[in-house]
Amino acid sequence: MDYILILISAVFVNNIVLAQFLGICPFFGVSNKVSTSIGMSGAVLFVMTIATMATYLLHQYVLMPAGLEYLRTITFILVIAALVQMVEIILKKVSPPLYQALGVFLPLITTNCAVLGVAILALGLEEVSLLKAVFYAIANSIGFGLALIIFASIREQMELAEVPKGMKGVPINLIIAGLLSMAFLGFTGLV
Repeated sequence: MDYILILISAVFVNNIVLAQFLGICPFFGVSNKVSTSIGMSGAVLFVMTIATMATYLLHQYVLMPAGLEYLRTITFILVIAALVQMVEIILKKVSPPLYQALGVFLPLITTNCAVLGVAILALGLEEVSLLKAVFYAIANSIGFGLALIIFASIREQMELAEVPKGMKGVPINLIIAGLLSMAFLGFTGLV
């Protein structure tokens, strides 16, 4: 039952982008096309899951026993940066078109506060375990991907719509993001 609540909460109620406002840079930057958004969602899923697993183990078995919890943030940032470099190398070899499509936003996963935020928030779960922390990361990355893909599909449709000249670009995107955030707010009483 805990895992179902974590999933519903992370995807709909406390969506990492739309409710907690973490990961806004890739949310606005990579959401021009659905295909690019799907690729970014996959990259974030991989990095967020592996980063949470690595940081959990590092925190529980190195930092806490040594009394170095105060180094948690800087240590987590270094781990996430190394993982993003690994993902970048793998994507360059496996999927060059996706690597090209993500462009500058792939290295931005390093500074994506959603990845760091989930790694830190996972440690604050009730009766935290490695399995629960990893599931929390997967659920949050699904929520991130859902928000990103929905936003990208709406942006693709907006290219066909007649938008007033003063509202084109950033203004209409901010309005769409706000409306999407309000739509997800409707799930608040669910969990």
